[in-house]
Amino acid sequence: MAAADGPVPELQSRADACAERLCSADRVLLASHIDADGLTSAAVAATALERASIPFEAVFEKQLDAESIASIAAREYETVLFTDFGSGQLDVIAEHERDGAFVPVIADHHRPAEADTDLHLNPLLEGIDGASELSGAGTTYVLARALAACSDADERHDNRDLAALAVVGAVGDMQASDGELHGANAGIVAEGVAAGALEETTDLAIYGKQTRPLPKLLEYASDVRIPGITNDERGVVSFLDGLDVECRADGAWKQWVDLTDDEKQRLASALVQHAVSRGVPAFKIDRLVGTSYVLAGETVGTELRDASEFSTLLNATARYERADVGLAVCLGDREEAFDRAKELLANHRRNLSEGIEWVEEHGVTREEHIQWFDAGGEIRETIVGIIAGMSMGADGVARDVPIVAFARKGDEETKVSSRGTGPLVGRGLDLSAAMGEAARAVGGDGGGHDIAAGATIPAGTEPEFVERADRLVGEQLD
Repeated sequence: MAAADGPVPELQSRADACAERLCSADRVLLASHIDADGLTSAAVAATALERASIPFEAVFEKQLDAESIASIAAREYETVLFTDFGSGQLDVIAEHERDGAFVPVIADHHRPAEADTDLHLNPLLEGIDGASELSGAGTTYVLARALAACSDADERHDNRDLAALAVVGAVGDMQASDGELHGANAGIVAEGVAAGALEETTDLAIYGKQTRPLPKLLEYASDVRIPGITNDERGVVSFLDGLDVECRADGAWKQWVDLTDDEKQRLASALVQHAVSRGVPAFKIDRLVGTSYVLAGETVGTELRDASEFSTLLNATARYERADVGLAVCLGDREEAFDRAKELLANHRRNLSEGIEWVEEHGVTREEHIQWFDAGGEIRETIVGIIAGMSMGADGVARDVPIVAFARKGDEETKVSSRGTGPLVGRGLDLSAAMGEAARAVGGDGGGHDIAAGATIPAGTEPEFVERADRLVGEQLD
């Protein structure tokens, strides 16, 4: 039975075909990526499979390559559901299809390989941008909605409540980089709001509104740099003390969520006025306000209440080999797993801070069309891409040029991560194509999105990779 009211009509027939295969399976192996989008994809799929009474086992991979695909195929599951990866590896996956004994079902949003399969759910196949309009978790949500329609389980769920996790995945995948979610993502938001799982509000567009004390909230807000506020502890305290807002309670600083709506309005207006007086351009000031996505069922003042903070918490789990913790949190564990996730988050923040300091201290090398740094073993290869993106605009790092980062991945391989910006993509930048082609030219492979992509290359080939990537990006931007 088709889910006629699915959230993304263009994908409905593909979603129905994938759902029908899963519903007919005796058991399913669920394989997913390890970032926030991958973890939420796995959680959406796991919940939908459980509700449909389909037995499953979940495994996670940092990277889906020939070795990991062979390992997955060797587990002798007839049906394997790949979420948030698989499209770019269709050719390798196809090599393991065994007369119906290994049937891949793929729910992904990355650029597909030339090969294809009948059970392939990807927005790019229907003209929907997988980098900005639908994440891996969003694609898996479309599948979950179709799964609800074909399930014969005694208790019927429509799975619209899973829209909250899909939004966390999209936000974690930087699909709200301009302040809100668009395209198919917006349709998922609407379903989540209608289901009571999400709240969509216009609010201060600064990370940490749920958990950071007001001084730290403003001091660490670096997306829009405001003289006398950004990275200026004394300046922030002076600013807050000068407001007609009670910013303290019982001797301690309040958090943004502790303020009344009127107090929030007064603080935000004063912040805008301060930015104007310090010469911050109007187009940057506009970025101080954006759309916030709040998980209605989560406790106010926790990392799980805000989609952005939730996604950061998840990134702090699987990127440190604890995907089980992130998945457990997504599935509702608010005790042991949540406590462990918060410990990992504190460590993650330290590592990010130290990584950005390392980049600022050592600098980047500027080519004609890209800038790059090689962290060697100083930055974990699982977070070097996050640090590269956060470094853009920092001292000595330009925002108008793509950044490429290298980190050691074992003795024989190097991890490559790259980040761009919306304006660069508007000029023609496609890092997925550039990283993939440059990597294959030196004996590696890569892919991803136009605005963010990665690769793995043989150690020692970095100079040739840089040369090729610089030329390819130059051709795109020309």
